Amino acid sequence: MRIVMFYHSILSDWNHGNAHFLRGIVTELGQLGHEVTVYEPENGWSYSNMLRDSGEEVLRRFQQAYPGLTGVKYRLEELDLDRILYGADLVIVHEWSEHELVRRLGEHRKGCGGYRLLFHDTHHRSVTDEAAMAAYDLSGFDGVLAYGGRIREIYLSRGWAQRVWLWHEAADVRVFRPLQSPDKVGDVVWIGNWGDDERSQEIREFFVEPVRRLHLKGVVYGVRYPSRALQLLAEAGIGYGGWLPNFEVPRVFSRFRLTVHIPRRPYLETLPGIPTIRPFEALACGIPLLSAPWVDSDGLFTGGSDLVYARDGKEMERQMQSLLHDPERAQSLAQHGRETILARHTCRHRVEELLAICRELGID
Repeated sequence: MRIVMFYHSILSDWNHGNAHFLRGIVTELGQLGHEVTVYEPENGWSYSNMLRDSGEEVLRRFQQAYPGLTGVKYRLEELDLDRILYGADLVIVHEWSEHELVRRLGEHRKGCGGYRLLFHDTHHRSVTDEAAMAAYDLSGFDGVLAYGGRIREIYLSRGWAQRVWLWHEAADVRVFRPLQSPDKVGDVVWIGNWGDDERSQEIREFFVEPVRRLHLKGVVYGVRYPSRALQLLAEAGIGYGGWLPNFEVPRVFSRFRLTVHIPRRPYLETLPGIPTIRPFEALACGIPLLSAPWVDSDGLFTGGSDLVYARDGKEMERQMQSLLHDPERAQSLAQHGRETILARHTCRHRVEELLAICRELGID
């Protein structure tokens, strides 16, 4: 197939988690012989911030991790859809795309497109910014790929789309795999962005305070940490590593004994069943994973076997202490979690699901 994708960025994952999954999907499609072209807006905010933080050296490191993978820059006002989409079999546009781009693609599909056109939703804006999502004109689309069952229900119940498929994210196991490290430099690491105060209290309860009370050696990597957050980390004796390119996460995981997952509040309160991509990647790397509570309504993992849930900060503290003092249990947890990823949640699995959707849509 010839596949054309419109995403915010494949080159940059600076505060842009969708790039993680996209890279794995494009890689797997290419391995199966499909021709994939990814278009991203020129000077997008994620790409611009990445260059500001790390310079162009990070692009060289990206190419080492993903040889041959690239994005084609575009300006919306200069897009020639007839040329770009000529001969395409499948077109996917991500929900961080401009409303005008989505409208134009839908009109093109109605008028002259022999391809199939899908909208890909991987965010919580269906409940946190309903007006913006309702404003997308999906009348020319063949359907929606939703990364959670609850999001699928929202699209159908509100009449935003007629056909919606559940398409969870997954781990790119070509990159996310266990690495050997000669020694550990710390006890616990958390990799995540501060964001818009969507989990500031949860970060304090489930990471900062347990690490402080147990006197552990902890480090945080991420962006958009305000001064008060940096002060909070410093007072707890927790290191701050700033932005970490996602393809370097396996190296960091290999140097710590365990990691944690702290969901954003919308995924706790209104969008159960969506863990976001971080737990998939952590489990793929074979590091023991502790998680703040979230409802796994889509049945992705097995609590207690793949990862351990903590109902509150005190329980997180007890579980951290337990895993650090019981290496056999920690190893068993890590091994079981990785086996679950390899059996059910790799980007190859998701590509197979996408190809099944394509057959359902009549693409040979």
